[in-house]
Formats: sequence, C-alpha cells, structure tokens
Amino acid sequence: MGRTRENKTEVVAEVKGLFQESQLALVIDYQSLSVAEISDLRSRVRPLGGTCKIAKNTLVRIALEGQENWQPMNDFLKGSSVLLLVKEDFGGVIKAYKGFQKETKKTELRGGVLEGRALSKADVDALGDLPSKEQLMAQIAGALNSLTAKIAIGIKEVPASLGRGIKAYSEKE
Repeated sequence: MGRTRENKTEVVAEVKGLFQESQLALVIDYQSLSVAEISDLRSRVRPLGGTCKIAKNTLVRIALEGQENWQPMNDFLKGSSVLLLVKEDFGGVIKAYKGFQKETKKTELRGGVLEGRALSKADVDALGDLPSKEQLMAQIAGALNSLTAKIAIGIKEVPASLGRGIKAYSEKE
C-alpha cells in the first residue's frame, strides 16, 4: 500500500525542515542494507549531530524546491538514497560513516552539498580528514599559551639582563 497524500506532505515538510537546520548533506546509495544496518548507521551519526533520513527522491526534490543552496543535491538523487544531514560536526559524522562503510562494504557515497556547492567523494573525504572542532580549539589554546609564556619570559629577561650588565660593570671597577 502506498503513501497517502497527507503522509507525503508530512514527509516533504520534515525533509524541508531537516535541510533548513543542516549545513552539510550527503547522499549515500543504500540498496543492499538491512534495517538493522540502517539503524546502526543512524545510531552512529545521531550523537554527533547528524540525521539519517530515507525518503523517495521525488519527495526530496519537492522539499528542495525554492532552496537555492541545496539545488546541487538533485544531481545525486537517483536510485536508493539515504540522506545524511549534518548540523555541526562534519568530520565526526563523515568519520562515523566511513567506519560504518568499512564494516559493511555495502554502501557508496555519491556526493554531498555544502554551502551551495556540490562535493565529490574526494571532497567529502577531505572534510572528514579535518580535525574536529575540539582539536582545533585545543591547538589554538596551546599556541596562545606558548605565546604568552614567551612574552612573559621576554619581559622578565630585559630587567634581568640589565641587572647583570650593571653588576658586571660595578665589579669591573
């Protein structure tokens, strides 16, 4: 039994809302996945701010109408498609998907869209290799900490070297 018209409008509204909340969307071919494997993928990406959504391509296309940033997504919508919609942690969700793909070897990443640009599989892999937000913040904090330590040592060294110079001059005479 097919979906009712009301059910389809609910799905379109839900997908449209997910796209409005997301910054990155990935399209994955899931043809040979079981329900348990799709549930596993959902449980991997959900804690990282990702959403795994399965919907008919025609309903997704209807949801994308009027949203210019997501128009490149239409190129990837063919066959059986899973949408991975990411709100924040791109790298974490992509790494979670890569881990899932390594284990199952049943899915294929078709591409993605970020800020109105279509991303190839290589682009998505490059995004996944970037350090996480927490790692970047730790690196910046470490750099700032070392800089302030160097400034403090430099400020302390000026009077100390001046004092050593005066002492050496006084001992000379």
